[in-house]
Amino acid sequence: MSDKPKKQQKLKARLPRGLEDRGPAAIAATREMVEKIRAVYERYGFEPVETPAFEYTDALGKFLPDQDRPNEGVFSFQDDDEQWISLRYDLTAPLARYVGERYGTDGLVLPYRSYRSGYVFRNEKPGPGRFRQFMQFDADTVGSASPAADAEMCMMAADTMEALGLKGHFIVKVSNRKVLDGVRESLNVTDDVQWLTVMRAIDKLDRLGWEGVEQLLGVGRKDESGDFAKGAGLSNDAINMIKVFLEGGLPVDVSLAENPHRPMHDMKTNHPGTFVDNLYGLSQWHGLIGQTKSGAEGLKDLTEIVSFCEAAGYGSNRITVDVSVVRGLEYYTGPVFEVELLLETKDEKGRPVRFGSVGGGGRYDGLVSRFRGEPVPATGFSIGVSRLQAALTLLGKLDTRPAFGPVVVTVFDRDRVADYQKMVATLRNHGIRAELYLGNPKNMGNQLKYADRRNAPCVIIQGSDEKARGEVQIKDLIEGAKAAAAIASNQEWRESRPAQVSAKEDELVAAVREVLARHDVSWG
Repeated sequence: MSDKPKKQQKLKARLPRGLEDRGPAAIAATREMVEKIRAVYERYGFEPVETPAFEYTDALGKFLPDQDRPNEGVFSFQDDDEQWISLRYDLTAPLARYVGERYGTDGLVLPYRSYRSGYVFRNEKPGPGRFRQFMQFDADTVGSASPAADAEMCMMAADTMEALGLKGHFIVKVSNRKVLDGVRESLNVTDDVQWLTVMRAIDKLDRLGWEGVEQLLGVGRKDESGDFAKGAGLSNDAINMIKVFLEGGLPVDVSLAENPHRPMHDMKTNHPGTFVDNLYGLSQWHGLIGQTKSGAEGLKDLTEIVSFCEAAGYGSNRITVDVSVVRGLEYYTGPVFEVELLLETKDEKGRPVRFGSVGGGGRYDGLVSRFRGEPVPATGFSIGVSRLQAALTLLGKLDTRPAFGPVVVTVFDRDRVADYQKMVATLRNHGIRAELYLGNPKNMGNQLKYADRRNAPCVIIQGSDEKARGEVQIKDLIEGAKAAAAIASNQEWRESRPAQVSAKEDELVAAVREVLARHDVSWG
């Protein structure tokens, strides 16, 4: 019998589904995006706040399922006090808890205007473009019931898209949950679960088209994978009424040219459910839902929002009414908005890609109230940073090339590492990214290959001869790569020694800065 020990099983390195690793280029692109979003939000007077990634599960919102282990849709666990805690599903519910704790104190100025960015977590089936962890950037106004606060969210969303280089390639769509409630009253749907199914079906209009929505309003729909989603079970008459509602209530048969008060350029006609003229289109709904209490309130809110936006110069070519906007979370109580990209592109396999929604929000007057026992109006907007970044990358609006790495100081003589470390420190002390080569210094060729792979703009070389003369060699790798592409033979390459210059030791910083400036490389 052998006593030979068993070979230890090697652990397999693997990434959980629905998550992604991100490298320097993607991180730099995110940083660039986030700073542009932050600048717009701060220009509107919003200030930052940060909340933890974990919250008590019951604080996250009524949209969570009521079951013994509330982990459907969220990642949850019990702490040592047997209290359920969850990773945040979005950034709005944690804000509601934050404000609920401080509402009415001197530390919270009302209306409270804040923004937050960070990762959120969804315990859902992952798929293409559907992640379990992704970044959002939110802005919220708590303590104002004015439709002007909702209008401001729409205008800020438009300004943000334009700051990201998307002028003319997006539309901010706005609707109102009260308008949908007016439809519910007209249809006499009393079952809450049934009505939630109806709203979720309408929310999929842009993705599934009317045929798919019609199936979800009826018996149900089988998707491409074969999974069957049970429908709302509405009658044919009820489904037809919703179709009329989605088409604008009544046919729009009045030419804008007949109304001198409506500018002809202020049109949007290529989206289903989107009115050619916002205010005129709203008037068409009155015959369908204007006699219901909720419908009348919703139409009044939308009319004011549209009027405020148009007064500020945001016409229907940027912000428009679209009845298909529902938003998925149950805590919205009034106006809801969504940003849709209008551009199409192709993925890596050449297939057409439609970006769809990259952000949205709405009014949630009941979320903070749960902590206060009193009415607390609130409205907010969220950008899906991860989704928007993917869209901007495909459109070529973000620079995803690897950022330049640090200046690399090579080790020519093993016994002079302290001298080379001093050079590195000098560069760093003058705000220049620099590193000492820490691998095996036996082969200079390997050190230069390392610098190339690090995307270093230049390397510093100092042998004994250079040291005796009080000099260093600076090899411009960017210029060298250009020269190498133009040189035909190895012999010519060896004789030319392209883009390599000498500099005095005390002129090292100035010489490196000259190389960086030549290629527009930031020092830091």
